[in-house]
Amino acid sequence: MLGSAAQLQQAQLWPVRAYLALALAALMLGWFTALYLGGKRQWLSALAHCTCACLLVFGVTGWRACVFADGALAGALEGRDIAVSGVVAAMAQPFENGVRFRFDVDAATLSGAPVRLPRRLELAWYNRATAPADAADGRQDPQHSLATALQPGQRWQLTVRLKAPHGAINPHGFDFELWQWEQGVQATGYVRSGRTDPAPLLLAQTWQHPVERWRAQVRSRIYAALPEARTAGLIAALVVGDQGAIERADWDVFRATGVAHLMSISGLHITMFAWLAAALIGRLWRYSARLCLAWPAANAALLGGVLLAAAYALFSGWGVPAQRTVLMLCSVTLLRLLGLRWPWPQVWLLAAAVVVAADPWALLQPGFWLSFVAVGVLFASDSRADGTYSKRAGGYFAMMLREQGVITLALLPLTLLLFGQVSLVGLLANLLAIPWVTLLLTPLAMLGVLLPPLWDAAAWVAGVMTTGLQWLARWPWAVWWVAQAPLWAGLAGVLGGVLLVLRLPPSLRACGVPLLLPVLLWQAPVPPVGQFELLAADIGQGSAVLVRSAQHALLFDAGPRYSAESDAGHRVLVPLLRALGVHLDTLVLSHRDSDHTGGGAAVRAMHPGAALLTSVDEARTSAADKRCLAGQRWHWDGVDFEVLHPQAADYGVVKQTNAMSCVLRISNGAQTALLVGDIEQAQEQQLVRAGAPLRADVLVVPHHGSKTSSSEEFLNAVQPRLALVQAGYRNRFGHPAGAVMVRYAQRQIKVADTPHCGAITWQSWRAAAPQCQRQSGQRYWQHRAP
Repeated sequence: MLGSAAQLQQAQLWPVRAYLALALAALMLGWFTALYLGGKRQWLSALAHCTCACLLVFGVTGWRACVFADGALAGALEGRDIAVSGVVAAMAQPFENGVRFRFDVDAATLSGAPVRLPRRLELAWYNRATAPADAADGRQDPQHSLATALQPGQRWQLTVRLKAPHGAINPHGFDFELWQWEQGVQATGYVRSGRTDPAPLLLAQTWQHPVERWRAQVRSRIYAALPEARTAGLIAALVVGDQGAIERADWDVFRATGVAHLMSISGLHITMFAWLAAALIGRLWRYSARLCLAWPAANAALLGGVLLAAAYALFSGWGVPAQRTVLMLCSVTLLRLLGLRWPWPQVWLLAAAVVVAADPWALLQPGFWLSFVAVGVLFASDSRADGTYSKRAGGYFAMMLREQGVITLALLPLTLLLFGQVSLVGLLANLLAIPWVTLLLTPLAMLGVLLPPLWDAAAWVAGVMTTGLQWLARWPWAVWWVAQAPLWAGLAGVLGGVLLVLRLPPSLRACGVPLLLPVLLWQAPVPPVGQFELLAADIGQGSAVLVRSAQHALLFDAGPRYSAESDAGHRVLVPLLRALGVHLDTLVLSHRDSDHTGGGAAVRAMHPGAALLTSVDEARTSAADKRCLAGQRWHWDGVDFEVLHPQAADYGVVKQTNAMSCVLRISNGAQTALLVGDIEQAQEQQLVRAGAPLRADVLVVPHHGSKTSSSEEFLNAVQPRLALVQAGYRNRFGHPAGAVMVRYAQRQIKVADTPHCGAITWQSWRAAAPQCQRQSGQRYWQHRAP
């Protein structure tokens, strides 16, 4: 595990020869150790063996990474129309305007010449020829869409436009590129299906991916049997592992109540299935004396349970959590079949080592740590071995109550470290939901594959559960949010939580309390009095800049709307504000465009007390909400804020949305920043001619670097030393425009943009050194924009 963890810290991969040489050297060292140190100086022999294992795994993991990275998409092929033929590799995922699917490439050509592409692509097919929404419930039947008629195993000939996987990189944010790496995806893109493009052509239905095809058929049957989309999505998630079918509002409830782990095919479901299968096989096996004489029923039950659990995991999509669980069950089963009775710490560590050997990148997944820490704590605090609880119903309930309490307390600091939140109603919610889901809902949903009427019963059970969870989620303080602590505080908290639940003397257990305090009471650093900080979030093609002073915070714009259920507020800004422990005082929505206001509703829902300053009259819903007006000023913690645009006379007269952008000047006397929204050259000249105080050290580039902005007169007036560009990687507008970047280069203005930097942090007391999140936390699986 140490060897894998060390290799995952590399910012860049070494040459493949270096990893192979390291692995070979580790094997030779191991041979030397066994030959000359075996039986002598046991501590030295043990240290040498551990070193060999660490170096060997480091080398093998690096070699695997090099082999995979060698298949990456060539930069010259990005944005080109490429003809591909291949097979649909997984169940398609419908979304608002079409469908997403995995595609295994067999052949590819560019302008008739063969080209080399990654083996697996993730494609979107935007299908506008869909049937109208169902009038009864407002949902669209995915079977009415040409795109969602895609079935796993079909061979297609398509014209696609590709790019390397490139996600947002923000402090404490989700690593999309790591997730794609683990999924084996090295290029994303979309199907070209316009009038002038070659028509997509279905070539054949192959024998490949039969399990995925069966999953897709079962999902279609679930949607056909259940008229309500929300319930059908939940049942589909439990039966075939389609987590994308669960609506965002339901996910919010499940996270708030701490039961999100139950709503996907997790280790709990697969372990439960293995236990039930083993019990059934063992019982049936004992009916045959011949079978029992041939092989013990206990062994047959163990092996049969693991095999059936593996089949269930395969049917559910073979997700990473399912793979981890199957590997863990296989490790424990092999020990039992070999007659080995190891102490629980060795069994626990062996299972973890097997999982990491198969998937080293699992070490970077929160689910890995949550599941293994929970299992380890249950092992260490087990009260069943000493007969503490009776075998009656009351005893089992008391034992379940204690175990759930132990897990909740032990995982509290780890949950705060990983997510910055903990559900205060999670103990109660899990006590009710775990037996409800594992013993009632999931069996009914699975049996519905054989007897479809049972899906109606499962839907009713799901509805009762969801209603109860929604009631719990509405409790005051149902969720406790704290700023995400640094690693040292989280590790100390995990140690403290484990000490509190172990069966130790009270004096030793009490030592866990002070260890918990750093992670529970952590306060994120804030700027000194008289200073301020800008954080230009990486939100794709849009704008959102967080401004912080010593005791106040302002968010200038709220990023784009990605789809009907997804926007920058919900996906990026709300988690970012929570992770930093920020309480907004003011939200500025500079103008009407959706790439600046798309996340506004989510941000306002999180900070209902924040004042709103905007040029969008429709967005003002209370007396506290104000128009942006030139001349507005306020003072926070030694920092001055001033609105420079628009003028009062512009309202009701100017119709172009960009022209109404709010322009905000921020200064502490020594350093100045200028945030200008999407103003264009006409507004820039208006500000210059009016003599507005435009001189600034930092400029957020107007209109994402569009050729309609950043005029020479404006740049000469501002004279920034640093310019920040917020734009999407390979966005369809071509922002920032090359001609505009030439103007900045001619004036020796340093430019930092989010495609290359990720989130950009600039601090007035360290003005010469802006921080790029993508560069400061660089790892080898992350994309480097050309």
